[in-house]
Amino acid sequence: MTRSVSTLTRADLADMINRKLGFSRAEALDLVEAVLRHMCEAMSRGENVKISGFGTFVLREKRERIGRNPKTGVEVPITPRRVMTFRASQLLKERVAKG
Repeated sequence: MTRSVSTLTRADLADMINRKLGFSRAEALDLVEAVLRHMCEAMSRGENVKISGFGTFVLREKRERIGRNPKTGVEVPITPRRVMTFRASQLLKERVAKG
């Protein structure tokens, strides 16, 4: 059985804030944008972002390494970079598991 997957968008979040908290649509969207902007700015400064009960966006520095082109087998250097991962909280994992 295939389940259709929907996506929660910024507009959806703003709509929920509008309905549940009474902010105007513009104010609600500004609030969502401000939260996301602060998160992005923190991560660009190298900070992790933790949202209690939800999870943590973790930054990791990856060193330069040698990779291999899977088609040709040729070794190529992979440049050092910063990557972001998301680690879900135990509460989120439990809620998702219940469906």
